[in-house]
Parts: sequence; C-alpha cells; structure tokens
Amino acid sequence: MKIVIADDHTMVRRGFELLLNYQPDMEVVGTAADGQEAYRLVSKLHPDVVLLDISMPGGESGLVAASRIHVDFPASRIIILTMYDERDYLLYTIQNGASAYVLKNGAEQELLDAIRTVYAGGVYVCKEMVPYLVQGYVQRQKGDDNGFLDLAEREVQVLVLIAKGYGNTEIAERLFLSVKTVESYKSKIMTKLDLHSRPELVEYAIKKKLVQF
Repeated sequence: MKIVIADDHTMVRRGFELLLNYQPDMEVVGTAADGQEAYRLVSKLHPDVVLLDISMPGGESGLVAASRIHVDFPASRIIILTMYDERDYLLYTIQNGASAYVLKNGAEQELLDAIRTVYAGGVYVCKEMVPYLVQGYVQRQKGDDNGFLDLAEREVQVLVLIAKGYGNTEIAERLFLSVKTVESYKSKIMTKLDLHSRPELVEYAIKKKLVQF
C-alpha cells in the first residue's frame, strides 16, 4: 500500500518513513511538512493512506487538510497521527473524513494496525481515545456539545487566517472569496463559538492549537 506522511518535524517524518518502509506491504511514496504540501502530494500520487499530524506551524493544519483530502480524494484513507489526546480533535477529524486517530506516544504496532485497518476499509481509534467517542455521541444527542464541532472546513480556514493576523481583504485573496463572503464566514464562526471580537477568535484558535507562534 502507498503512504504519504505529513508532519512538520523532519526527524519524525524520517522515523515513520523508516518504520513503514521496513514493512513488506507498505511503501512511503512522499512526505510533507504541512497540510498544503500533503494535499499536493495526494493529488499527484493518489496514495492509499495519508498520515496527518494536526498541528503543523507555518502551514496548513491537519484539521483543514483532512477535510480537503477527504472531499477531493475519498479513496485515500486518512489517519490522524498526533500527540494531542483531546476529544474535540478526535470528533472533528472523524466527522470530517479521517478513518483513524492514533497517538504518537503509542506502540509502533498500533500505527501499523491502524494503517492495515483503514486500508481494508475499517475505522481505527486508539484505546485511549475510545471513551471520547461515546462521550461525544452522548453530548451530541443531548444537544449540549460545543460549537467547534459545528465549524465547516472553510470556516476553520478563515479562523486560522484571522488568528494569523490577516485582514478580511487578505483572507479573501488567499481563499479566492469575496470580502463579503469572508465577513459572512467570520460572523458564522463567532455565532457558533459564542465569541464577540477578533482578539477572542485569535485566543480561541491558539487555545485549540490551530495556530502556533
């Protein structure tokens, strides 16, 4: 099976590449340092599996990349490989196209099992995160979940750019949108998150590790 790895740390990418290429049924065909580069590789190489880190400072995050790859290249199965054992990340990525969620501090065999599971069409969540799936389902049914999980892919993109300091016009140019559309997205984001100012949006994005400085 062909695999693409996206992680902002060179040594981490290299370590996973060595591990996976050692397996007789796996081949790493490309590595990327951020989500945008990962998207380009997937569009070019059409891998069977994509390993995505969540937080990749300086580039597009795994949260955004997972949604984009899932929509445009659904045949490429997505595994979130991260250090963050946070419920919101798990639920957001699973509902936006990821087939697996694996923690970096887990055993090597767990990652190999996850890759083989998603390649076969299954879903894999490391055992530490399974309780969050149940908790998230219960809260969704009760209607008392937070707004982060309701953010659409484009809204996350806009939120990230706001947090990076871009103005509405700059965001519109980068995302090929009208300024009015960007303002509409910003309004929807603030409503869903119950936030009321740009500083609050920036603080929220940093708290959620959507951006890092």
